[in-house]
Amino acid sequence: MAVSRPRKTFRDWNLPDSIAELLAARGVVTPTPIQARTLPDSLAGRDVLGRGRTGSGKTYAFLLPLVTRLSASPSPTLAGRPRALVLVPTRELATQIEAALTPLAAAVGLTTLTIFGGVGARPQIAALRRGVDVVVACPGRLNDHVEAGHARLDQVEITVLDEADHMADLGFLPVVRRLMARTPQSGQRLLFSATLDGGVDVLARQFMRRPVAHSVDSTLSPVSTMEHHVLHLRPEDRLAVLADLASAPGRTLMFTRTKHGAKKLARQLNSSGVPAVELHGNLAQNARTRNLQAFSDGTTTTLVATDIAARGIHVDDVALVIHADPPVEHKAYLHRSGRTARAGAAGKVVTITTDDQVHEVRTLTRKAGVTPTTTRVRPGDTILLTLAPGERRRAEPSAPVRAITPSTVSGRRRRHRSQP
Repeated sequence: MAVSRPRKTFRDWNLPDSIAELLAARGVVTPTPIQARTLPDSLAGRDVLGRGRTGSGKTYAFLLPLVTRLSASPSPTLAGRPRALVLVPTRELATQIEAALTPLAAAVGLTTLTIFGGVGARPQIAALRRGVDVVVACPGRLNDHVEAGHARLDQVEITVLDEADHMADLGFLPVVRRLMARTPQSGQRLLFSATLDGGVDVLARQFMRRPVAHSVDSTLSPVSTMEHHVLHLRPEDRLAVLADLASAPGRTLMFTRTKHGAKKLARQLNSSGVPAVELHGNLAQNARTRNLQAFSDGTTTTLVATDIAARGIHVDDVALVIHADPPVEHKAYLHRSGRTARAGAAGKVVTITTDDQVHEVRTLTRKAGVTPTTTRVRPGDTILLTLAPGERRRAEPSAPVRAITPSTVSGRRRRHRSQP
């Protein structure tokens, strides 16, 4: 692994003045380790393999060189032929990268477009026809546009793969390889991931030219600001304990194994007076967007999600991550847990276990490289106040729950048909 000498601030690099000023205005002055390591090579146009744990700052690590180099390129913007491409595994991640990219691109006069499924294709096609500099896309829908002739990738100067290992896990490798094969071999490739093994290595060997690899914060290295706890309880106490933790101040993100489990738990929490919204693949895209926005802006402070959110969302100040269902494998545990204790902030991770899950959870945490504190609990135990401090607040049984629930979303859909 190459080791670069970290620089102290973003102004130490030749970023456009407008970008440096924008970052400074937002209080983003000092690069994270993954940014400090990769920026010298990516700004120089080299292919880069970047490995860093969730929350390590990978997004700016590839957006800053992308915007900087594209703004200096003399190539024109052509209809249907983007100049840069960012491929991501989930719609939520695409949306959040677009949110980070938009002000950077505007500062240097670049245009952007987000492409994913679950929404109408016509606005995407129209935007492609007008011409766009940077496309942030999920592989499936972009491939549809390419196959239909609405987009060509022969003018792509920079290709970024974000969360590459997750795309491999989800079975996206064949379509990712087809898309990358349509980009010029002379283009720059930046591949960022929490791990650089398996399918990720296949992509690197096939499409990258003498890549420089940088590894910061291995997924198995401990995060000093993250506490891990296992709560051993009876099945009949599960909802009461979860509702107690979620009714404390601060954002709580709960994970379930299945879409049905997320839907059921969100409804149970709402019925218990704890406003909660859900996020999973069975929701229409407009419902997913509204629910994530409600969690992001504080309209509701509890989100119940499947693993689609483990890598698909970046919400600041998540105080508590709860594995309401223990994940199947340790990588999922790490990515779920990485929604808290981001960028040096503190956070707690709680795994709920019953008698028949004890061995499974013990194996899971060992493989994840963490040593949790295990406690037997019943509803009302003081350990719950330690894990989630503050006054518990519940909605009155007769008061309407203001969170966006499945019933309100479906009701709105019946009354107002969404436009494509």
